[in-house]
Amino acid sequence: MTRDELAADVALQQDIESTAHALAEAARAAILPYFRGDALDTIDKGDKIADGGYDPVTVADRAAETAMRAVLAERRPVDAIIGEEHGATPGTSGLTWVLDPIDGTRGFVAGTPTWGVLIACSTATGPVFGMIDQPYIGERFWGGFGQARMQGPQGARALGVKGEGALDAAILFTTFPEVGTAQEGAAFRAVAERVRMVRYGMDCYAYALLAAGQVDLVIEAGLSNYDIQAPIALIEAAGGIVTDWQGGPAHEGGRVIAAAGEAQHDAALQILRQVAG
Repeated sequence: MTRDELAADVALQQDIESTAHALAEAARAAILPYFRGDALDTIDKGDKIADGGYDPVTVADRAAETAMRAVLAERRPVDAIIGEEHGATPGTSGLTWVLDPIDGTRGFVAGTPTWGVLIACSTATGPVFGMIDQPYIGERFWGGFGQARMQGPQGARALGVKGEGALDAAILFTTFPEVGTAQEGAAFRAVAERVRMVRYGMDCYAYALLAAGQVDLVIEAGLSNYDIQAPIALIEAAGGIVTDWQGGPAHEGGRVIAAAGEAQHDAALQILRQVAG
């Protein structure tokens, strides 16, 4: 399945979108009984992150991915799947669903409402549709095939990024102050010194805010493909830019910069390249 073939198949586009909503509903039902509850079992996967810190997986993560895979087995059985918790399942259609059942598990364990369910549908060249769902506050952001929208407590609306802006007027997000390696952290701080405001700890919700026109930049490092593919499709559909720190494709993860406009993107990218190489 190529992007051109997908662009010409409106029925398939509609099925991908409706399937993504079904996946999000299944994940919500699996996750919410555990959130802020007393029976949340966690396992520390500390060897997965560079700083060796606390990296939990919960029964809610695994239940949500199992629920989403069940939906795909019924609705899209010939598509491939890449999931954070249950690995890769091959397919024959040329489409791959990339799932992160709870992005921001540490926030989930701490009881903050800034985690989310990430759902992407991709071809071999990257994501074509992406969704960020926040079950607890009832906000859902999705984008692809030329449109980006959200649904939440204030109703439904189209999404669009802020657009061009100066770096010194930008709002910048990242999840962890350390960002990644010492060199990557130094590169982030060099950008942070130039912007108007920096906020931390939002996980995938920062990308949703960028697509919704609230912030200008998200800069992160050490990401996996399931961390970034849904945000890429959503932000690009909303008019934004997502690349790696060299300006190339970011859908395999690693160092990522997402921007509301070319001015912010180019200015921040120049600093990141100079400091991080």
